[in-house]
Amino acid sequence: MSVDRRSGAGLWLFVALAAIAAAIFIRLGFWQLHRLAERRASNAIIASRLDSTAVDAAALPRDTALARFRRVRVTGAPDYAHELIFAARSYRGSPGVELLTPVRSSGRDTAVIVDRGWVYAPDGATIDSVKWREPDTTFAGYVEEFPSTAGATYAGHPSIISRLSYAVVSRALPYPVAPIYVVELGDSAIAANRVARLSIPPLDEGPHFNYAIQWFAFAAVSLAGAAVVVRQSRQGRTATLVPLPRPSERGARDGTS
Repeated sequence: MSVDRRSGAGLWLFVALAAIAAAIFIRLGFWQLHRLAERRASNAIIASRLDSTAVDAAALPRDTALARFRRVRVTGAPDYAHELIFAARSYRGSPGVELLTPVRSSGRDTAVIVDRGWVYAPDGATIDSVKWREPDTTFAGYVEEFPSTAGATYAGHPSIISRLSYAVVSRALPYPVAPIYVVELGDSAIAANRVARLSIPPLDEGPHFNYAIQWFAFAAVSLAGAAVVVRQSRQGRTATLVPLPRPSERGARDGTS
């Protein structure tokens, strides 16, 4: 095989690989746009649930996915004796814990966990829990699902949770617990004499649009790079086809024999 044929085959192999890479990049770009559309649809559902009228916890759908982010109201007696500490919860750059309080409603065997909010703890684990007890018997907020990951407690401290899960909460309490918990809303400012309520999670669109632009840019670079290589190859091939003057012709031009 001649050198020209080998170089030509290598060129078209490069072009083919660049085209395949561009196709993959374009596919990934459209996949990110699809993810963006899903995120927007999910945000619309969450926003509608957060804007809905609060209902009693007993009226929530049994499906935890359908209940998530719905406005809810829990009325009952907070069981501070069995309150759980969700440790290592940083809030606005400060170490602290979240207070997970079982609330027992009259006539119901199952308690509902209410995340009453965040308090400062220098070591991110221990607090004087009596200081943070409140006289409230009605708690309003939104529904959250327990994480599906395995939970964990601090060694020797079953009431201090390091990783939240339904299983670890159920083991820590002497009565049944609802499969959802409630995040209480209110004043989220940090104060020395009261619990800082958590805020509604931001409904952002994530990085999907930016990722899509990046993938499309990679595709454009791949195709443009292949075009440049092909053009340079053709220019180089044309230059080799221009005949060079023979020595006698050069001498005649220069006026020498």
